[in-house]
Amino acid sequence: MTLADAPIGASVDYATLAQNINALTAGETDTIALMATVACEVHHADQRFDWTGFYRVVAPDMLKIGPYQGGHGCLTIAFSRGVCGAAARSGKVQLVADVDAFDGHIACASSTRSELVIPVFDAANQLIAVFDIDSDQPDAFDHKDAEALTAILVEVFTRR
Repeated sequence: MTLADAPIGASVDYATLAQNINALTAGETDTIALMATVACEVHHADQRFDWTGFYRVVAPDMLKIGPYQGGHGCLTIAFSRGVCGAAARSGKVQLVADVDAFDGHIACASSTRSELVIPVFDAANQLIAVFDIDSDQPDAFDHKDAEALTAILVEVFTRR
């Protein structure tokens, strides 16, 4: 079965996705190149993933859009705003089943119904970005998605 044949909401083969990302990024040290590759591979891994990308830490308490796949995103997000800001501020994964129920949600795209945001740390355990995945489906993500994607991000961004 190909991705095009997979039903919406089908589970991602995270082991294969991790292998592919590791093979594509082996030896790469440029953070932007790594982010671009991860965003592309994850975005195309499942039809639930409507917008997939990074918001990079560019100043104290400020995120700026980085490599992404999908429609336009917000250009900047303060740590004090939205789901991405909450992930950056707390250093914890944000798994939001209904963005309309998240106090302070920023509607970068009106089609977004649920969101998964994972803080991204470098080898020195410094926050460098958040990885944001939006879905146009409600309750599209679960803890399996969060755990598997966190493991991929740790492998890619802390192995350097």
